[in-house]
Amino acid sequence: MQREAYLASPALEEVVNLAIALGRPLLLQGDPGCGKTRLAHAVAYALGLPIEESYIKSTSKAQDLLYTYDAVRRLHDVQLSTTAGRPRRANTVADYIRFGPLGRAIIRASHGRRSVVLIDEVDKADLDFPNDLLRELDRLEFDVAEAPEIAFKVPSDQPALRPIIIVTHNEEKALPTAFLRRCIFHYVKFPEEELEAILAQHDINDADLRRKAIEVVNKLRERELLKKPGLSELLDWVGYLQARKTKPAELDRLPAVQALIKNVADLDKAHAAFPSSMPTARRV
Repeated sequence: MQREAYLASPALEEVVNLAIALGRPLLLQGDPGCGKTRLAHAVAYALGLPIEESYIKSTSKAQDLLYTYDAVRRLHDVQLSTTAGRPRRANTVADYIRFGPLGRAIIRASHGRRSVVLIDEVDKADLDFPNDLLRELDRLEFDVAEAPEIAFKVPSDQPALRPIIIVTHNEEKALPTAFLRRCIFHYVKFPEEELEAILAQHDINDADLRRKAIEVVNKLRERELLKKPGLSELLDWVGYLQARKTKPAELDRLPAVQALIKNVADLDKAHAAFPSSMPTARRV
């Protein structure tokens, strides 16, 4: 497993330990790009556990986290066998089941191995999605409706096998109260105090470059931007600048500002904050 460079605040470390001790999902809320998703990888690396990932879309269904059943392919195979006029092995329902991230983690636990499960950006799905997960999050068991004999559960007498579930939420929509009750909640703030240590951990070796980049980003974040640059944008930006051997004194001109700013209105405000970055018109 690849090492995930991650510097967690003491408060975040404490809440991770709390969620693990209580066997509850950890719900991380905060602005995009503040490190919520990367925490799951850091926890998996630190504990030496496999990670299962689910990146939620507007079309995602809760059952997809457990399994999907490909009825269309099964029908196609039956028709193909009939058309060919020759006998073939009778496929079972199990041949058309594909287990999802949470399903695989539950199966792995039933065989004595713990996992980390990332459910990323849960607020992208409709409100039925978290509601439909309540039973599975409580009991950590499921069966396949199309084949009830296929069933798995985390041993109730072995809490150390419960998957460590980390759910991220970008505040796009409110989550149901029943779902929130089952989670340990933590708001991930922009890590102002840890920024220099985080950059050093990501191999940004020039201390002057680190400090100047942090100064620039903090000044941008003080502006009323529609989308403030987060940790992800800072890491991308300063990593690029280091690779290009950019001098710290040049950062007031906002080189490669496109890595930090994501819309035109914010770009105008960024140039206003750093007048030397204003583009100059070329003479014709």
